[in-house]
Amino acid sequence: MTKLLKRLLKGVLLDTELADVFSSFDIIGDIAIIKIPDSISLKKKLIGDTLLSNVSNLKSVFLQKTAVDGEYRLRGLELIAGDNKYVTIYKEYGCQFFVNVASSYFSPRLSTERLRISNLVSENELIINMFGGIGTFSIVIAKKTPVLVYNIDSNMDAYVLSILNSKLNKIQDRIISLHGDAQKILHSVLFEDKADRILMPLPERAFEFIDVSVNCIKPSGGYLHFFSHIKSETKSKAVGDSENYVHSLFSRYDYQIKHTQIVRAVGPRVYQTVTDIYIKK
Repeated sequence: MTKLLKRLLKGVLLDTELADVFSSFDIIGDIAIIKIPDSISLKKKLIGDTLLSNVSNLKSVFLQKTAVDGEYRLRGLELIAGDNKYVTIYKEYGCQFFVNVASSYFSPRLSTERLRISNLVSENELIINMFGGIGTFSIVIAKKTPVLVYNIDSNMDAYVLSILNSKLNKIQDRIISLHGDAQKILHSVLFEDKADRILMPLPERAFEFIDVSVNCIKPSGGYLHFFSHIKSETKSKAVGDSENYVHSLFSRYDYQIKHTQIVRAVGPRVYQTVTDIYIKK
């Protein structure tokens, strides 16, 4: 939705105010989540109403008041226009998802990455999604290819939604949702040497789970999709800096970096990256 908001607000706000508007925002189903700088915070209702009246099928507009934070990666929200509701249905690549924007983490900006990883998967793989949330990565993968995915999350609301979303997409036989801390769950002998592929989409803390994830990879080898937040002087250096970081973390293992890319920018000179790592055992 880059530049759409500025285009809609042209003539509604003063040019000096328009210059302060953030260009991008998220639309999740019929809910929009926007950021508004303090300099024009008094215009938040006007901005919300303008967005609501110009985007078809939009029912609610929320102001994001805080950054994504805490164990469950939630953001503070304030209703500024439309219906006071937090639950919506989001659609992506032929899949549907119940999303509660207030109680569980979800980002539509990872849609391209979900598709990319789903295209790497082969039939009959056993996959572990260590921080599976409401099941988006897991369901996009399992809807495309017959596999078995363990979708783990410590947030009870996300866990319940992952079960509902598996049923909504009629692939509940391919998704096993588990509630709890991935570190504790995966220490069980039930997962040792079992996985063909492990997703680690928690860039803030994925490094804490390296040992347990490697322990779950099959003896014949398998893949980790390792997400990171990387500070880099320039975007062009972010991939190299990310791979240097991976080398420092995985030096004790027999591994190969197959691919690294930037997923998105998350702050000034801070990038979310993903590295596909092949683990030999």
